[in-house]
Amino acid sequence: MDIKDIRQLVKLMVENDLSELEIADGPSKVHLRRGADPSQVAAVAPGPQAVAPPAPGPAAGDTQVEPAENLVEIRSPMVGTFYTASSPDSEPYIQAGSAVTEDAVVCIVEAMKVMNEIKAECTGVVREVCVNNAQPVEFGQVLFRVKPS
Repeated sequence: MDIKDIRQLVKLMVENDLSELEIADGPSKVHLRRGADPSQVAAVAPGPQAVAPPAPGPAAGDTQVEPAENLVEIRSPMVGTFYTASSPDSEPYIQAGSAVTEDAVVCIVEAMKVMNEIKAECTGVVREVCVNNAQPVEFGQVLFRVKPS
């Protein structure tokens, strides 16, 4: 890939409001990320590469009450923007201390202008909200920690 191709990919990302893009073409691989920390650098190199996992976001709720191994983590199934409620004037779906069931909607992750409801998929009490409202999230990032019941 040459610089012209990479510029076109960046333009595509901006036009479609994408925060991350990864393309493999034979032995070459391009991984681009918008809005990342300056310490994280997009890499372009032939062959396989290791990409560092995203740093955990700041805690929005109380400090962690239980050891992590006793809690179930609800993770983001996609890259997008995390929202605690269906609209800015609505109450949050859940907060630290809220009881959840498997089918309970816990948040929304907006990806490519689509609002995706995220369900708890576990039963218990929310012990920690790990992401602030309207914060960008990565695939697999921990959103909540739940003490199972």
